[in-house]
Amino acid sequence: MAASSKRVFELFVSKVPWTAATKEVREYFGQFGLVKKCLLPFDKETGFHRGFCWVGFTTEEGLNNALQKDPHVLEGAKLQVQRNRRPFAGQRSNRDAEFD
Repeated sequence: MAASSKRVFELFVSKVPWTAATKEVREYFGQFGLVKKCLLPFDKETGFHRGFCWVGFTTEEGLNNALQKDPHVLEGAKLQVQRNRRPFAGQRSNRDAEFD
């Protein structure tokens, strides 16, 4: 059971409005379950985020709750939400910052 507690159930979210920050994304998806991780990569040149993020839930139930809702709307923008196919597991291969 200990191994499963470290597992993160992840979503890939695109079309995130430029006005939304990590805090808003985390709070929005928090209605579906406990959010363990929210990674919103930023562009070093523009200072804006890239319009996509990963959201990790602590339980599969939170992930499924989020996947069942459609549409997802954050700050007036319709988000595209899908199950993450590639685990990010805290990797920062392109040195993107995570702001909590």
